[in-house]
Amino acid sequence: MTVRLRLDLSYDGTNFSGWAAQPGLRTVQQVLEEWIQRVLRLPEQPTVTCAGRTDAGVHARGQVVHLDLDPAVVVRPSRSTSTTDQDLPSVLQRRLARALPDDLRVHRVSVAPPGFDARFAATGRRYTYRLWDLGSRQDPLLRSTVAVVNGELDLTTMNLAAVGWEGLHDFAAFCKRREGATTIRTLTRCRAARVTTGERAGTIEVDVRADAFCHSMVRSLVGALVTVGTGRRNLAWARDLLQRRDRSGDITVMPAHGLCLEEVGYPADDQLAARAVEARATRTLD
Repeated sequence: MTVRLRLDLSYDGTNFSGWAAQPGLRTVQQVLEEWIQRVLRLPEQPTVTCAGRTDAGVHARGQVVHLDLDPAVVVRPSRSTSTTDQDLPSVLQRRLARALPDDLRVHRVSVAPPGFDARFAATGRRYTYRLWDLGSRQDPLLRSTVAVVNGELDLTTMNLAAVGWEGLHDFAAFCKRREGATTIRTLTRCRAARVTTGERAGTIEVDVRADAFCHSMVRSLVGALVTVGTGRRNLAWARDLLQRRDRSGDITVMPAHGLCLEEVGYPADDQLAARAVEARATRTLD
C-alpha cells in the first residue's frame, strides 16, 4: 500500500536545465528522483509531481512536490526491517539532507493529507521577479538572481499597467501556447516595488500571483512592464495586450535568472480533493 508524501524544497536554478526531466540534461526532477531512489534503495526510480514547472535558470524558494511510495520497499541501513509510513518522512528527509547537491535542498517531508496533489490542489502560486535599473545598488554577489535593465524604471507607470491585468483574463499575448491547454488565468496580484532595506536595498521586486501560470507568462508580464516603465510603450498598449489572442511579438521575455517561485498555496485539508477536481476543469472567461 502506497503513502503519498509532500516535499517542500528550494533550489538555485543556475545550473539546472529547468524542472522537467530531459535526456542528457541536469534537471531538478532528474536529480531529485535519482537521489530518492538511491537513499531509499528503491528497486525503481520514483516519479515526483511538482506544483509548478520552472524553466532553465529559474529559481525556487517554495516549490512543492508529491511522491507516492510503498514503505515496505524502503530499506533501513541495517537491512533488518522495512520502514513504516509513520517514520518514512523523517528517514527520507534525513538521508536527502546528507546526499543532495548544495543547489537543491528539501526542507520538509510530511505525509500528505487525503486528496493532496501538489499540482492540481494548489490554489495559487507566488513568484518574484527581481530587477536592477540605474537607481539600484547592484551587488555582484547577487547577480545570479537579478536581471539588469538599461535606464531607470518608472514604478508608478508600471503599476498602473499591472493593475489593469489583474482578474480573470485570456493571457494569450504573454504565453507560449501548448496544444490542448488554455491561456485563461486569474491574476490576483501584480505589483512592482523597490526594496528599501537590507542587502537587496534598491532592487525592484515584481510580485506576481495567480491561480496558475502558463509557459513564460511571468517573464512576459515583467517584460511588458519594463517596456512601459522605460517609456518605450504607453498604458494603452499595455491595456490592449489583453485583447490579443496570440502571443505578442512586442513583448520581451525577461531572462530566467531574475525569477523565483516563492510560494504555493493550498486550501484546508477537507477542500483539497474538491480543489483538484476544479483545477482539472478547462478555464473559461464566464
